[in-house]
Amino acid sequence: MPQDAKTTYAQSSDIKSRTYLQYRYDMKKKAIAELEILGWLQQKLSKDNPGKSVMVTKSGGDRFLWFLRKGGISRDPDYVATIDGESTEIEFQYGKKQDLPFCDFKVSKVAKKNRKTGEREPLKGRMFLLVDWAGPRYAMVEPQWIYENGEYGMVPAWRSYAFRVPSDRFNEKFTEDASLKPICDTIDAKNAILEFQHGWIDVNREELSAELQQIVDEDHLMKVVPKDMESFFKVCFVLDHIDKSPKNAGLWLIYLMTWIREDLPLCDLSKIVYCLDFLYSKVDLKRNEIAILQESIPSLLSKVKSCSLADGTYQSSARHAPLEETRCALFSINLLEDLMQDMIYYYPEVTFKPVQRIFENVADVNKTEILIQNNLRRWES
Repeated sequence: MPQDAKTTYAQSSDIKSRTYLQYRYDMKKKAIAELEILGWLQQKLSKDNPGKSVMVTKSGGDRFLWFLRKGGISRDPDYVATIDGESTEIEFQYGKKQDLPFCDFKVSKVAKKNRKTGEREPLKGRMFLLVDWAGPRYAMVEPQWIYENGEYGMVPAWRSYAFRVPSDRFNEKFTEDASLKPICDTIDAKNAILEFQHGWIDVNREELSAELQQIVDEDHLMKVVPKDMESFFKVCFVLDHIDKSPKNAGLWLIYLMTWIREDLPLCDLSKIVYCLDFLYSKVDLKRNEIAILQESIPSLLSKVKSCSLADGTYQSSARHAPLEETRCALFSINLLEDLMQDMIYYYPEVTFKPVQRIFENVADVNKTEILIQNNLRRWES
């Protein structure tokens, strides 16, 4: 598979200790914000440059995949703005916490050392966009300003050094903008959905844990049956969590597709999607496998979307609670969007329509987020 030559893959124990799904969950929080802000940034720069050609695009190793397949970090900027043929790199930071004493900027993003003098020099051709939910408000500053107004120091949360600009000094750079409010609300809603759907992993982990404990506590027999979808899922789930791969992952992938049918309840569908995502990451697809997935992935996504109800829930069976079926649907949408993007990037012959924003296949993000929050509050009370 091709790899982005500009990407530096980290090999830290922190990344290795997380499952691939956990890593993607962590990375998506910023990716959601970056993709939602993109349109606003295009409009702002177009307004600030009347009569000029303006194009803003995502950049870096995550410009299309949102996260890097093998973990690690990209050294590329978040956006590139091209104005009348002249390009500017834009780094994006956002926050919701109030009363922070500093605005922190990674040293490598602000300045680089001069090889001759050994002194750090601010980078040129780059801007920083900061969005603060409180206003909402934004600021755009150059590395030169950060270099001159920041203090070089350790950021405990990052465990690394940065340029730290005192917040009271940075406040003068912010401009309030009401048009950011609905965008910030959407980002908040999508992050709530992201967190809720990720709970699918914990739910299934607890169920499997309870079943395993019954073997000892209650002399319970745990059945793993050949040619049974639930057993297949359990095997994939365990292999994923012990970081092992099946030797014949390609054959497993084809076998998995035989369980797709029209009347799949969302609970079973989500388990198929989990196994599909797990196995996909273990193989270099052959032509026949690409063809099967090109047909199966849209079919699964269409099935999920057909279960959407007007109140923001998803339901396929009266035997299952609507909230849990909604979790299964959101979990499936999350992984299916990832799979589509990944296949477009690594297998150019596929004809999927690119996903422009994370969770764009959720029928009504705001209604679904409200439903989740209301039900969680009910449980807590």
